[in-house]
Parts: sequence; C-alpha cells; structure tokens
Amino acid sequence: MSDTRRPAGLLCDLGLAVVFLLGLAFTAVMLADSWGPRYAVLDGTVGATVCLLALRRRRDRVRTAAAGLGVAAVAVVVAHVAGLPQEPGPITGLALAVLVGSVIRARPVRTAAAVGGAGLLVIVGSLLTSLDNRHGFSAVTVFAVLCWLAAVAVGVALRLTDARGRATTERVRRDERLALARELHDVVAHHVTGIVVQAQAAQLVAAKRPAEVPAMLAGIELSGADALAAMRRVVGLLRDTDDAAPAPPDPEQLTDLVARFDRLGPPVRLRLPAGDHGWPPTGDLAWPPEVTTTVHRIVQESLTNVSRHAPHAGSVTVTVDRCSEGVSVEVVDDAPPAPARVGHRGGYGLVGMRERVRTLGGTLTAGPRDGRGWAVRATLPLPARTPR
Repeated sequence: MSDTRRPAGLLCDLGLAVVFLLGLAFTAVMLADSWGPRYAVLDGTVGATVCLLALRRRRDRVRTAAAGLGVAAVAVVVAHVAGLPQEPGPITGLALAVLVGSVIRARPVRTAAAVGGAGLLVIVGSLLTSLDNRHGFSAVTVFAVLCWLAAVAVGVALRLTDARGRATTERVRRDERLALARELHDVVAHHVTGIVVQAQAAQLVAAKRPAEVPAMLAGIELSGADALAAMRRVVGLLRDTDDAAPAPPDPEQLTDLVARFDRLGPPVRLRLPAGDHGWPPTGDLAWPPEVTTTVHRIVQESLTNVSRHAPHAGSVTVTVDRCSEGVSVEVVDDAPPAPARVGHRGGYGLVGMRERVRTLGGTLTAGPRDGRGWAVRATLPLPARTPR
C-alpha cells in the first residue's frame, strides 16, 4: 500500500540506464569497425546526450523530449556536412522513443501530438536520407522507425491505462464520500431526535421539578454540539438516498475481525486502550460512530492487504489507542522485502481509506518500515464534548 510510485520509477530508470550503457558500448565498437572512428564518436556523443535526457525526462517531459529531438536533428545536419551516415544510431532511436512515449503518455493531447509529430519529422528525414544515399532503407533506419511506432503505441496505451486508473480512483473516492455521507446523515438524525425528546421532557418537568431543568438543558446542548460536529463533516458530501445505509460496526467487531484474520493468515496481535480509556469506549469517552467505522475500515483493509501481499509475514500488530490528536490506528507487519511489495501495494482500497480519513480531518500514511515490513498509520480527531 505504498503512497508513491517512486520505487517503481527508479527501477525503470535503472534498467534503462543499464540498457543504454550496454547499447552505447556495443554500437561504439561496431560503428568503429564498420563506419570508422569519426562516426563512432559522433554517434556516441549524440547517443549519450539523448540517453541522459531520457533518464532525466521526469523533471520536464516536454523540454527533455524537445531537446532530444533537437540534438538528433542537429546530428543529421552535422553528419551530412561531414559526409557521414545521417540516420540516428539504434541507441539514439531507442532513447528518443522513451522521450516521445513519455510525453504522449503524460501530457495534454496537443502537446503530445506536437512532440509525436516532431519525432515523425526526424524519422522521415532519416528515411529520405537513407533512400537517397543507398537506394534503400538501412537496418538502422528501419529500427528507428520501429522505435517511433513503439513509442506512439506504448505512450497511447499507457495514457489510456492512466485515464482508466484515474477514473477508478475518482469513483472509489466518490463512493467513499457517499457512504460516509449516509453514515453521518444517520448520526445527525439520531442526535436531532434526541434533542427533540429531551426538549419535550424539559417542558414537562419544568413546572413540577425545576431543579432538573439545568441538567436537561446541558444534555440538549451536548447533543446539539455533537450534531453540529457531525454536520460539519457532512458538508460538501452527496448522499444517495436510494441505497441502504450500512450500520456502523460495534467496537467488539474489531476483536472479531482481528481474530478471523489471525485464523486465516499470519498471527495478528491486537492492542487496545487500557486503564481509564478502556475498550469499548463508553460514556464521555465514547467515540462518534463515524470514527468507529473508520477505525474498523482501516484495520480491515490493512489486514486484507497483508493477507494478499505479505502472507509470509511472521506477525502483524494492530494498535488502536487515544492520542493527542484523538484516535491513533497502526497496523504493522514484519514481512521481508519481496518483488510484490515493491512500488504500489494496496490499490484502490488505500484511496478509499485516505479519502475517508481526510474527510474526517485526519491523516493517513502507508509505506515500508525501516528494515523490513509495512506500516499503515492513521490519526482521527475526536469532537470536543464539553458543554459550553
């Protein structure tokens, strides 16, 4: 359940760097034997420059792609003046494909089309030069054309995949907001009903037992404060009234949830509040239903991901406690690093958890621990319950 794709990106760039280095070394030897040292130096210089730009593409995809295409175009002109082969070398073509594909994947349609068209111009120029000089297409030119076609195809495919991922992420966020809105709506309705009942009772006892009225008014104020706190959380959320609102889980269900995962997967240890803040919280220490539901969802999603991505973990620890911010939730495992844990872990379940926690005003982090294992940590604020 990683919050970042940087590890996967670093691995991709490392693989590209290895391919570029091996390719540059191989083509330098081959070109020196076939076309002479002058062309080997020119192609090596151009190839190394474009490869470096390809490895730095994440900083500014459009500028690095434009610079790479510009270097390739200048190299064609220099080679023509020097009487050398004018088509880009194979590694240059591969690096240009990475640059062009990166822009097609991640930038607006007009920008992507402009960069793709510029790459096509460079390739067409190489084709015309190759045809004019050799009465046919060289293997290097054909490889450059294939690289450009692959760059366009892969870039478009990744662009569509990213768009589907964003749409799915937005749908998960919307569904999470709707579910939370339903829960908070029911909480507000509960408090308003209590306020009405207490107000009616206060009217009945005011004449006969006036000493009890202040306590009733304090209860009404407390219920009103709780309702306002819940209403602040529901502002901006939409509610689908056609769906049945799920009942928030009881605190005891957290113990049952952990016990079920303990039977089916790695050993799970549950740590709950002790002492004055016992479990389940009651009275003035009772948590709002939306907080209890969110705690349950965080633990459930985290344990599900442990079972899915780290079944080889030796142990899992779930800690739920009070903290200065309100409520803290932590789920950690000690699984050793594995290929499946590199990059993105957790999928859209993490998106839903983060959206729910953010809506309640809390924070959530997820990622690898120092040494080994994975950790999910969240804090949720609790509304003040002191009557004014």
